[in-house]
Amino acid sequence: MGTKSARAVLQGGSRQQAQKEFVRCQKRGYEIIAVDHPRYPWRLARITDPPPYLYAFGRPLDPEPAIAVVGTRNPTRYGFSMARRLSADLADMGLTIVSGMARGIDTAAHKGALDAGGSTVAVLGSGLSVIYPPENRKLYFDISRQGTIVSERPVDDPPNSYNFPARNRIISGMCLGTVVVEAAKKSGSLITARLAAEQNREVFAVPGNINSYKSSGAHNLLKQGAKLVERAQDVIEEIAPLLLSAKNSEGANLRHPENQIQAADLTAEQARVYHALDPYPAHIDELARELSMDAGALLSVLLNLELKGMVTQMPGKYYCIRGVET
Repeated sequence: MGTKSARAVLQGGSRQQAQKEFVRCQKRGYEIIAVDHPRYPWRLARITDPPPYLYAFGRPLDPEPAIAVVGTRNPTRYGFSMARRLSADLADMGLTIVSGMARGIDTAAHKGALDAGGSTVAVLGSGLSVIYPPENRKLYFDISRQGTIVSERPVDDPPNSYNFPARNRIISGMCLGTVVVEAAKKSGSLITARLAAEQNREVFAVPGNINSYKSSGAHNLLKQGAKLVERAQDVIEEIAPLLLSAKNSEGANLRHPENQIQAADLTAEQARVYHALDPYPAHIDELARELSMDAGALLSVLLNLELKGMVTQMPGKYYCIRGVET
């Protein structure tokens, strides 16, 4: 915990209470990350009301780039399966999955990211020491080993109902966009979608059974202009330009700086695609034919290479080796 983070806690509430909170965090291995700390999520810092500090437990907080996956606490079998598979596919493409560790779709989202060996962030509506719901105790510690648990609430704060709408702004604020998988008309996940729109982030929705009230909220989002999602590539196609602009944005958190490009750990498929590129831009359809690959699968590989800083996307879905001017 840095000096600025400690000072942020000590400035809130009475000094004696803040000192006790500070000691509790140290004993339990929790970190306090102030809004001006280098590891504070830079997208979250840009919303109108960012938390002055976050409590964090698990791996060092590094959510960039991230997508939120949210929905009902009482999903259908289809909704749970879709959320888990979609999250696994997005995590496999290098995105951090952010959700609220609630029952239902949130649980499916975190499990999907863990299934893929990817990163996930759980944003709690309680303090870090209060695991809610209690049946997600194992999931809590699984996330802490592979991702991060965060909260803006004091460490022993209970999961009061009024905490959750405020919590939702953190979920959407960390992310490039929010995907609503299954939601009724009054679902809390629609608050997250609304906040995402207010924060100028992308809003996505997964269609469901038109006769199911559990999908009525998601369908309303689609009517209002949310992007329809049937598979992970639908999300990737929308956010790819945002990922590229983020690399050039002040404060963007690059996972693979230029001096590490040559040491990038490529899979056999990534290496094959990379070696098919040259300094002159090639259209994705041309590359797909040359490599005998499905365009969606190729797009996923190209995105991973972009995230590694090895490939640049040009206008019109043209790609070339990064750093070459044409």
